[in-house]
Amino acid sequence: MEDAPELVRRARLDAGLTQAELARIVGIQQPSLAQIESGRRAVSEEMLTRLLEAAGYRPSLALEAHADAIVVIGRRRGLDNLRVFGSALHGGDGFDSDIDLVFTPRVGADLFDVALFVAEVEDLAGFPVDAVSDRSAAARHGALRQALESAVPL
Repeated sequence: MEDAPELVRRARLDAGLTQAELARIVGIQQPSLAQIESGRRAVSEEMLTRLLEAAGYRPSLALEAHADAIVVIGRRRGLDNLRVFGSALHGGDGFDSDIDLVFTPRVGADLFDVALFVAEVEDLAGFPVDAVSDRSAAARHGALRQALESAVPL
Protein backbone atom coordinates (compact mmCIF):
# COMPACT_ATOMS: atom_id res chain seq x y z
CA MET A 1 0.00 0.00 0.00
CA GLU A 2 1.70 3.15 -1.22
CA ASP A 3 0.09 5.57 1.22
CA ALA A 4 0.87 3.38 4.27
CA PRO A 5 3.67 5.65 5.53
CA GLU A 6 1.34 8.68 5.58
CA LEU A 7 -1.52 6.70 7.13
CA VAL A 8 0.67 5.47 9.97
CA ARG A 9 2.15 8.92 10.57
CA ARG A 10 -1.26 10.66 10.50
CA ALA A 11 -2.80 8.10 12.86
CA ARG A 12 0.14 8.28 15.25
CA LEU A 13 0.11 12.09 15.37
CA ASP A 14 -3.67 12.19 15.79
CA ALA A 15 -3.33 9.83 18.75
CA GLY A 16 -0.65 12.06 20.27
CA LEU A 17 1.89 9.25 20.26
CA THR A 18 5.59 9.44 19.62
CA GLN A 19 7.21 6.89 17.34
CA ALA A 20 8.72 5.22 20.40
CA GLU A 21 5.33 4.96 22.12
CA LEU A 22 3.54 3.47 19.12
CA ALA A 23 6.42 1.09 18.44
CA ARG A 24 6.32 -0.12 22.05
CA ILE A 25 2.53 -0.68 21.91
CA VAL A 26 2.85 -2.74 18.72
CA GLY A 27 6.00 -4.57 19.79
CA ILE A 28 8.51 -3.28 17.26
CA GLN A 29 11.59 -1.08 17.54
CA GLN A 30 11.28 2.68 17.03
CA PRO A 31 13.82 2.71 14.16
CA SER A 32 11.63 0.18 12.32
CA LEU A 33 8.62 2.45 12.73
CA ALA A 34 10.66 5.43 11.54
CA GLN A 35 11.57 3.48 8.40
CA ILE A 36 7.92 2.54 7.82
CA GLU A 37 6.80 6.17 8.21
CA SER A 38 9.51 7.41 5.85
CA GLY A 39 8.62 4.81 3.23
CA ARG A 40 12.08 3.20 3.38
CA ARG A 41 10.63 -0.02 4.76
CA ALA A 42 7.71 -1.92 3.28
CA VAL A 43 4.92 -2.80 5.67
CA SER A 44 2.79 -5.91 5.46
CA GLU A 45 -0.98 -5.59 5.55
CA GLU A 46 -0.98 -7.34 8.93
CA MET A 47 1.55 -4.90 10.40
CA LEU A 48 -0.25 -1.92 8.90
CA THR A 49 -3.49 -3.05 10.53
CA ARG A 50 -1.73 -3.52 13.89
CA LEU A 51 -0.18 -0.05 13.69
CA LEU A 52 -3.38 1.70 12.65
CA GLU A 53 -5.49 -0.09 15.24
CA ALA A 54 -2.98 0.66 18.00
CA ALA A 55 -2.96 4.33 17.02
CA GLY A 56 -6.75 4.47 16.88
CA TYR A 57 -7.01 5.28 13.18
CA ARG A 58 -10.66 5.96 12.42
CA PRO A 59 -13.00 6.79 9.53
CA SER A 60 -13.14 10.52 10.29
CA LEU A 61 -9.41 10.76 9.50
CA ALA A 62 -9.87 8.91 6.22
CA LEU A 63 -12.80 11.19 5.33
CA GLU A 64 -10.71 14.25 6.05
CA ALA A 65 -7.91 12.98 3.83
CA HIS A 66 -10.11 11.78 0.95
CA ALA A 67 -13.23 13.98 0.95
CA ASP A 68 -12.51 15.56 -2.44
CA ALA A 69 -11.82 12.20 -4.07
CA ILE A 70 -15.00 10.71 -2.58
CA VAL A 71 -17.04 13.56 -4.06
CA VAL A 72 -15.44 12.92 -7.47
CA ILE A 73 -16.25 9.21 -7.22
CA GLY A 74 -19.84 10.05 -6.34
CA ARG A 75 -20.24 12.41 -9.27
CA ARG A 76 -18.79 9.82 -11.63
CA ARG A 77 -21.40 7.34 -10.37
CA GLY A 78 -24.33 9.79 -10.58
CA LEU A 79 -24.49 10.52 -6.86
CA ASP A 80 -24.52 14.18 -5.85
CA ASN A 81 -24.84 16.20 -2.65
CA LEU A 82 -22.71 13.75 -0.63
CA ARG A 83 -22.97 14.21 3.11
CA VAL A 84 -21.62 12.40 6.13
CA PHE A 85 -23.57 11.49 9.25
CA GLY A 86 -23.17 9.19 12.23
CA SER A 87 -20.14 8.49 14.37
CA ALA A 88 -17.56 9.77 11.86
CA LEU A 89 -19.30 13.14 11.91
CA HIS A 90 -19.78 13.36 15.65
CA GLY A 91 -16.32 12.14 16.68
CA GLY A 92 -17.50 8.88 18.20
CA ASP A 93 -15.85 6.74 15.54
CA GLY A 94 -13.16 4.19 16.18
CA PHE A 95 -11.02 1.72 14.27
CA ASP A 96 -13.99 -0.67 13.86
CA SER A 97 -16.48 2.03 12.78
CA ASP A 98 -17.88 2.53 9.31
CA ILE A 99 -18.47 5.59 7.16
CA ASP A 100 -22.11 6.67 6.86
CA LEU A 101 -22.89 8.68 3.73
CA VAL A 102 -26.08 10.07 2.24
CA PHE A 103 -26.46 11.17 -1.37
CA THR A 104 -28.92 12.51 -3.90
CA PRO A 105 -29.07 10.23 -6.95
CA ARG A 106 -29.19 11.76 -10.41
CA VAL A 107 -31.79 10.57 -12.88
CA GLY A 108 -30.50 7.29 -14.29
CA ALA A 109 -28.36 6.34 -11.28
CA ASP A 110 -29.20 2.85 -10.05
CA LEU A 111 -28.25 0.36 -7.35
CA PHE A 112 -25.29 -0.80 -9.44
CA ASP A 113 -23.90 2.76 -9.34
CA VAL A 114 -24.36 2.84 -5.57
CA ALA A 115 -22.62 -0.53 -5.16
CA LEU A 116 -19.68 0.59 -7.30
CA PHE A 117 -19.47 3.87 -5.38
CA VAL A 118 -19.42 2.02 -2.05
CA ALA A 119 -16.72 -0.39 -3.26
CA GLU A 120 -14.51 2.44 -4.56
CA VAL A 121 -14.84 4.48 -1.37
CA GLU A 122 -14.12 1.43 0.78
CA ASP A 123 -10.96 0.75 -1.24
CA LEU A 124 -9.88 4.38 -0.95
CA ALA A 125 -10.70 4.98 2.71
CA GLY A 126 -10.00 1.51 4.09
CA PHE A 127 -13.25 1.37 6.07
CA PRO A 128 -16.68 -0.14 5.44
CA VAL A 129 -19.17 2.30 3.92
CA ASP A 130 -22.93 2.56 4.29
CA ALA A 131 -24.55 4.82 1.70
CA VAL A 132 -28.22 5.76 1.61
CA SER A 133 -30.22 7.80 -0.86
CA ASP A 134 -31.97 10.83 0.57
CA ARG A 135 -34.90 9.83 -1.65
CA SER A 136 -35.35 6.39 -0.08
CA ALA A 137 -38.30 5.56 2.14
CA ALA A 138 -35.93 4.89 5.04
CA ALA A 139 -34.47 8.40 4.72
CA ARG A 140 -37.90 9.99 4.99
CA HIS A 141 -39.14 8.15 8.09
CA GLY A 142 -38.02 7.08 11.53
CA ALA A 143 -34.66 7.18 13.25
CA LEU A 144 -32.67 7.35 10.02
CA ARG A 145 -34.51 10.52 9.03
CA GLN A 146 -33.38 12.14 12.28
CA ALA A 147 -29.78 11.02 11.73
CA LEU A 148 -29.76 12.35 8.19
CA GLU A 149 -30.99 15.76 9.36
CA SER A 150 -27.60 16.19 11.06
CA ALA A 151 -25.60 15.22 7.93
CA VAL A 152 -23.03 17.71 6.65
CA PRO A 153 -21.46 18.04 3.19
CA LEU A 154 -18.12 16.38 2.54
